[in-house]
Amino acid sequence: MRLVLLGDGDSPHLLKWARALAPRVDLWAVSSRGFLPGFDAWVPPGRRLALGLHPDHAGGNTAILKRVPQVAAWLRAVDADWLHAHYLTSHGTLAWAARTLAGLRAQLVGSAWGSDILVTPDRHWAYLWATRTVLNACALTTSDSRHMAERMRQLGAREVMTFPFGLEALPPEPGLKASWRFFANRGLEPIYAPERVLRAFASVAAVQPTAELVVANDGSLRPAMEALACQLGLGERVRFVGRLDAKAQAAEYDAARWFLSLPGSDSVSVSVLEALAHGCWPVLSDLPANRELADAGPAVTVLNEAQDRELPHRLQALLAADGAAMTATQRAWVAQHGLFEPAVARFVTRLEALTR
Repeated sequence: MRLVLLGDGDSPHLLKWARALAPRVDLWAVSSRGFLPGFDAWVPPGRRLALGLHPDHAGGNTAILKRVPQVAAWLRAVDADWLHAHYLTSHGTLAWAARTLAGLRAQLVGSAWGSDILVTPDRHWAYLWATRTVLNACALTTSDSRHMAERMRQLGAREVMTFPFGLEALPPEPGLKASWRFFANRGLEPIYAPERVLRAFASVAAVQPTAELVVANDGSLRPAMEALACQLGLGERVRFVGRLDAKAQAAEYDAARWFLSLPGSDSVSVSVLEALAHGCWPVLSDLPANRELADAGPAVTVLNEAQDRELPHRLQALLAADGAAMTATQRAWVAQHGLFEPAVARFVTRLEALTR
């Protein structure tokens, strides 16, 4: 079965999909940008097309649409069974338009990443039209939360498979953790509400003198967040460490007792799944997809902004519980529900059944 990935080849998330799919299908790929070096092991250069663009997930990607004829011609030569688009308002539209222009026999399958369903369609009627058009054209779509899957159906999706964009393997059990060490690694962008993360941590730091926070990742708000940490009097108790490779990030998960993720909009984040697997206890914003994660066990704390002031008390109560049992429960949940390979195997089996 020949399948073409269409997405951002500079994203480690698309590379993760390539690693999972390559042993199972005849894999090709189109990237709106370039390709990470890791693609070489899974999709040879002769099976790839890089457009070299700089798309913005917030929209306004007319440059992608100008490349539709080029992509259509390339796809005509590939003659795939499936075009698998990632992030539907940009790459989904590209796949739909190229397929239509070239009159391809390939069927469409789309994987939603979050804001392409939960945010972008509400920004402008054109994005809503594009989202509805792509969802309706896809024979199958994937979602990483029940909440987002329901929204996709409301927008016209025909068949939706729901599974987390999970871990490739369960990490070893973590060792001892410092009781008041926190870790946050969502992007330093408005949608991830990093200011709320700092203020929530500050409420804990005010009553716990040993509390410390490591902030990984980067973004446009990093200078403002570094300034805010100083204004809140957190000093050396907050460290901004930038983007981390997988090994360094795993070490931070293993060291931290708590994981902070408080975005204004989200589906089931792979970062939260990683935190659960490494034995961190997540503190999450009150969103439908995060409430789904309460199934992972009592160590998952979900709170709205009005409840942030309760955070020190709620965390102290959790520390008084049986921590080993709570960590074991959430790791067992990840093993059953949060691994990527079994989900992709089911996904490919469904594609084979749907292949004309």
